[in-house]
Amino acid sequence: MTDTTALPGSNNEPILLAFSGGLDTSFLVPWLKENYGRPVITVTVDTGGIDAQAAKVLEQRALTYGAEKQILVEAKPTYFDQVLKFLIMGNVRRGQLYPLCVGAERVMQAQIIAEYARKLGTKIVAHGCTAAGNDQVRFEVALRTLAPELTILAPVRDKAFKRPEQLKYLEDKKLPLPPYGAAYSVNRGLWGVTIGGKETLTSNDTIPDSAWVLSKDAFSQPQPPEVHSIGFAAGVPCSVDGITMSAVSVIEKLETIGAKFGVGRGIHVGDTIIGTKGRVAFEAPAAEVLLNAHRELEKLVLTGRQTRIKDSVAAPYGDMVHEGQHLDPVCRDIEALLLSSQERVSGEVKVMYRPGSAFIEGVTSKYSLMSVSKGVYGESAGEWTAADALGFSKMLSLPGSFWHRAGR
Repeated sequence: MTDTTALPGSNNEPILLAFSGGLDTSFLVPWLKENYGRPVITVTVDTGGIDAQAAKVLEQRALTYGAEKQILVEAKPTYFDQVLKFLIMGNVRRGQLYPLCVGAERVMQAQIIAEYARKLGTKIVAHGCTAAGNDQVRFEVALRTLAPELTILAPVRDKAFKRPEQLKYLEDKKLPLPPYGAAYSVNRGLWGVTIGGKETLTSNDTIPDSAWVLSKDAFSQPQPPEVHSIGFAAGVPCSVDGITMSAVSVIEKLETIGAKFGVGRGIHVGDTIIGTKGRVAFEAPAAEVLLNAHRELEKLVLTGRQTRIKDSVAAPYGDMVHEGQHLDPVCRDIEALLLSSQERVSGEVKVMYRPGSAFIEGVTSKYSLMSVSKGVYGESAGEWTAADALGFSKMLSLPGSFWHRAGR
């Protein structure tokens, strides 16, 4: 079936497909060509997890399925600067557990795909998101905000294709099946990996050990403990074990270290953008350690009020990133506050790795509010006397005393 009338422009105008190399987007390359009679160009925006070998495999896969060309866009530094930096500064987790492993980059990926559509002179883009997930909303809100002139195709969603149907389509055309087949849906980025399978469709069970991507041998082949230090400069990770490196390199290094200990594994139950409950397994070794380390460093250098106000805006910021609303101007306002709060969040955090655990052993900073006090908590008074302490306790008790007195 060919439907050339449903799209604007000439039949030579390509369809630009956001390509991950998974089942949905692999299936779409031949399906779009067959049903719209147009060339398909695939674009992969690298926000982590794609080394040289993986890039080569992606290109071969796209061309094998019939793409005219595969474009790989390096975006890890931009992804960190636009998104991850602020998730670290806000200590952002969803449901007090999930560190927004892969959904956070979708807006930026959509932004780059819109840019490439203009470069290639096409007004037709496609994605492989389903009707039941969050990514359809993230992609389309961003694309419609940035490039309302684009026609957006989402056949997996709009025609409700099931994974077995897609597999059969590829098999019938004698095309290779992508990794994991229909068993597990795996997404990987700089901030971690998400894994969905039959176990995550209910709330009962975990996924099998063989389904973990980064840490499948962490507990069957336990490693001896290791201690590593992480440096921060103005809230941004800048070193590991005293070796200065880019924030992206820090994240990649900490993923390698943490994965072999099984650090950052979790299964998150949460509210989806479309209103249902969803469940996903994730591995986020770097995110787990960096968020915990950054939080403890902040406790040392920020005042209590700074922390409370920052926490109050970080949670809605995380919600907006999760929901694909990162382009809303209020996010720029929150980011300005977060940047201001990080001026003194510089120092070093010492972490002990054991199987399944990353324990924060200690924190140091030249801006430590603990080291500048003359008093020692629980031991001796400093800038105050015993009489001051007595008076303070009396004054602090007054509101409660008045309330009880009025009740009597």
